[in-house]
Amino acid sequence: MRRMLVAAILLLAMPAFAQTAPQVRRLSDVKAESFMWVGNSFFYYNNGMPAFVQRLLDGAPAADRQPYRATMVTMGGSGLDWHDLESYFRPKSVGYYSFNSSNNIVMNSRPKMWDAVIMMDCSQCPVHPTLSSVFTEYAAKNAAIARSHGAEPVLFMSWAYADKPEMTQMLAEAYTAAGNANGALVIPAGLAFARARAARPDLELYQPDRRHPTLAGTYLAAATTYGTLYRRSPVENAYTAGLDPAAARALREVAWQTVQAYFGEAATQ
Repeated sequence: MRRMLVAAILLLAMPAFAQTAPQVRRLSDVKAESFMWVGNSFFYYNNGMPAFVQRLLDGAPAADRQPYRATMVTMGGSGLDWHDLESYFRPKSVGYYSFNSSNNIVMNSRPKMWDAVIMMDCSQCPVHPTLSSVFTEYAAKNAAIARSHGAEPVLFMSWAYADKPEMTQMLAEAYTAAGNANGALVIPAGLAFARARAARPDLELYQPDRRHPTLAGTYLAAATTYGTLYRRSPVENAYTAGLDPAAARALREVAWQTVQAYFGEAATQ
């Protein structure tokens, strides 16, 4: 009974229509291949959200697959103002070498290291009375830095705490406003969490701390990221991250529904 009540409250609280509409709907570089993820522990839990996006690409129909390279630059608890984004673009810095499947070093020397930078502030910074202005300042500053190096800025909308669902709409407004102000695409992961909790309260998205993602939470966020960046449905994707196949499909459906609702697109699969 309690779960049904929580689901009903969440459905009423979901900001499906009340939020500001995003002005940037897609990456202008539709063939973006390299991504730098700048954020905190929400990204690095469960061995890293970027790896989930890679596996979703691998599990997609052959026609939807494309090259992908990603590196996380994360600090636990960090806000955008903790990161010196300019320094990450310096020569021989982030991602300039990697290792292949045979453990051989690969020098990633190219004119442009990153096609896009995916950025997330600390989990409550965008809506905190003291730190919200810092979020606004650094979203603008870091978007400009990314563009000065030929990379598109992307903002990752984080999710509400499990015991504070009212954060969902506040975070959605803050990230959408920042995206619109800086011409940046926004990944609506926070809205996907709210939708999933309403539709499938039996699927646990949170660790016991009520903030960090479980495997299912990271999977949902990654599927929302995949749908946003590539504008391809993840619903029929073969990758389940080891989750129950029916549960994984339900999360992929929620991710795609969220992307389409956020960007005002027709519902298709």
